[in-house]
Amino acid sequence: MQLTIEKLIYGGDGLAHAPAAEQGGGKAVFLPFVLAGERVQAQVLEEKPGFLRALPAAILEPSSTRTEPQCPYFGQCGGCHYQHAAYPHQLDIKAAILHETIQRIARIEAPTVVAHASPPWHYRNRTRLKIQGGDRFALGYFRFASHHLLPVEQCPLSSPLINRAIAAAWELGRAHLLDSVEEVEFFSNATDDQLLVELNLRPPAAGLRGGSSGRLPNLAQALRQSLPETAGIAVVETADKGGKRARAPRRPPALAGAQQLLYRTGSGDYRVSAGSFFQTNRHLIDDLVQLVTGGECGERAVDLYAGTGLFSLPLAQKFRQLTAVESSPSSFGDLKRNVPVGVTACRQRVEDFLKLPSPAAVDLVVVDPPRSGLGAEAATSLSRFPSSRITYVSCDPATLARDLKTLAAAGFRLQEVHLLDLFPQTFHLESVTKLMR
Repeated sequence: MQLTIEKLIYGGDGLAHAPAAEQGGGKAVFLPFVLAGERVQAQVLEEKPGFLRALPAAILEPSSTRTEPQCPYFGQCGGCHYQHAAYPHQLDIKAAILHETIQRIARIEAPTVVAHASPPWHYRNRTRLKIQGGDRFALGYFRFASHHLLPVEQCPLSSPLINRAIAAAWELGRAHLLDSVEEVEFFSNATDDQLLVELNLRPPAAGLRGGSSGRLPNLAQALRQSLPETAGIAVVETADKGGKRARAPRRPPALAGAQQLLYRTGSGDYRVSAGSFFQTNRHLIDDLVQLVTGGECGERAVDLYAGTGLFSLPLAQKFRQLTAVESSPSSFGDLKRNVPVGVTACRQRVEDFLKLPSPAAVDLVVVDPPRSGLGAEAATSLSRFPSSRITYVSCDPATLARDLKTLAAAGFRLQEVHLLDLFPQTFHLESVTKLMR
């Protein structure tokens, strides 16, 4: 069937409607790798009660913003969604999605979205890849819309050092030194000249050559020889629980070198350990920190979901009292190391912290929750918290809008909406919204 793409939606798909005379007449059709206004010949893959899924078999009338993808894996790999769109248009797509999502779900008038661009390539400081061990070794990402491995030998989103690490991993894998490893994660520092490697091991019952750890010392030695920038190699055992994979509760000692990197930013230096969260766009970290903390000052501030202290460190320089809340053991250990003396660091769930009575009014609350957002419990508690200002950092517009609806009902007004493009070429977007009451 022939379709006209009406708009792009969060998740990377384009939206169209099937012609009345065609299969699923009138139903919404979702298809990837298209742009608004394009006329396409679509191949229907699946029909559901309320919609169709399809693929573009041919682009009959391309958008003027369509461009040639730079990665040979684009369209096969599940990692990227927008390489066919010129980068300035990617920003327009994401800004429109963010604005529309806030208005539709939160039912509040959203200010104009201010977009902050990133260098579109080689921006990632952290990359995780799946491994297929044995005689048919492969290293890569999941194929588009599947859980099948797509072998990749380079990634234009990853930093130059990480791409060299990917090449080194292929050589080690062909020598069977990675047979016991299920996933490998590379994390580079700010100057891209040091690397922390995290190996997620297969369960011992996996049966591949070398068992779960038989060749790990040889692997560590070979990796550091082929990639001298490797500062440390950490290991995480993977348990097999009823057919489901889960990380073992305790982390074994470092296989080689350090278990952390020192990440230098304009606000200060951060220790980031294996397993700790840190922002992945190496070009926009300072912009993000400035947007969240710049121009802020006062008596008391609270940093919720503080992670390793990315915002806590600069906030501690601007407020007389700061409380930072983080539940992850690894991130909390880094948080305590990174913030100055005098900051109150609390290792507990945000939901539990917000239930405690606040001893005094708070000038600013910064929240940077996971993709699931605050959730009903935390959002309701935060709406009752004695704070006049909230800065909400989000990586999912739908959960952000859901939480904004709760906060708006409690009297918070949306003042600013910013899009930081931490994830060029993908549908993912980071936003910073500022609220006041």
